[in-house]
Amino acid sequence: MTQRVLHAAQILWPAFLIAGVLEMVVFSWVDPTQLRIGSWQPDAQTTYSLAFFVFWGLVTVSSLLSHWMMKASSPSQMRRARRDARRQHAHDHA
Repeated sequence: MTQRVLHAAQILWPAFLIAGVLEMVVFSWVDPTQLRIGSWQPDAQTTYSLAFFVFWGLVTVSSLLSHWMMKASSPSQMRRARRDARRQHAHDHA
């Protein structure tokens, strides 16, 4: 498994599970047959499906941002940034 596939799995799979939980929580309070979007009133199955994909997308974006921030602040990344800054500083003063 490549690193990219591993990262995608680490982001998408937990987001999928949380989207399922959000779906259950939201629709335990909300009746999908009562929802309207303008003049369109989708059936319950459509509402469940659209809501699930919206939840999955939002949680995926959140997980992706967290993953990106953790990767950007990793020790190896910080060492590389300091080394590059020193090289740039030495190059600028040469």
